[in-house]
Amino acid sequence: MGRFEKLLRVVRERGGNGPGGGRPWCLPLAERVLLVAVYYRTNLTMRQLAPLFGCSPATVCRVIQRLGPLLALEPAPSSVPGADRLWIVDCTLIPVRDRKVAASSRNYRFSANVQVIIDADTRLVAASARPAPGNKADAHVCRESDLPTLTAGTTVIADGAYLGTGLIVPHRGRAGRPLLRGQEEDNAQHRRVRARVEHTFARMKNWKILRDCRQRGDGLHHAVQAVATMHNLAMAR
Repeated sequence: MGRFEKLLRVVRERGGNGPGGGRPWCLPLAERVLLVAVYYRTNLTMRQLAPLFGCSPATVCRVIQRLGPLLALEPAPSSVPGADRLWIVDCTLIPVRDRKVAASSRNYRFSANVQVIIDADTRLVAASARPAPGNKADAHVCRESDLPTLTAGTTVIADGAYLGTGLIVPHRGRAGRPLLRGQEEDNAQHRRVRARVEHTFARMKNWKILRDCRQRGDGLHHAVQAVATMHNLAMAR
């Protein structure tokens, strides 16, 4: 309940309690925020959610479109300066129905490439980029996003797919030039730390909207931001 109250306060401070330019809502703000959270958690359709909250499917759609953007991710709090902070960046493929956002990718589905940065110490999501077609290379998506600007002055590690981006990536062996023992130890430590972002993706995908997103346009971006916000509320001490 404490986490939900924090979420409700965030939405209220961002103007979520207004009528939205039309007649007053038939549901109080707390129920509307709960509706959005249930939608992201279960990925039920509008027709399935409507009887649960005693309203019409059209009202469910309007509530999600209105409150979804208000759950946007805030910068993760940190008590250390940027130079001493360690961030981890990685991407995940999220199946999307909107062909304008997604592309046929290596998971054999139409998916979007979503880049996320987490704080290695707190495991909070620090930032997420706008989704890109799933057939684009991770390094290319990272360069085109606003993540390089956000990570300026901060130590960021990534996997080998981000070679050439200026981030810290594992050592790569070449034909006839195997890795030295020290380089193998560095790679092992790198993998242990980078595994934290994979754990974060696993927790975020407990919200089933990130397993098969039916939203169009910016719907996936709003969903990722909202899920990251609720993930941070759950992980915050």
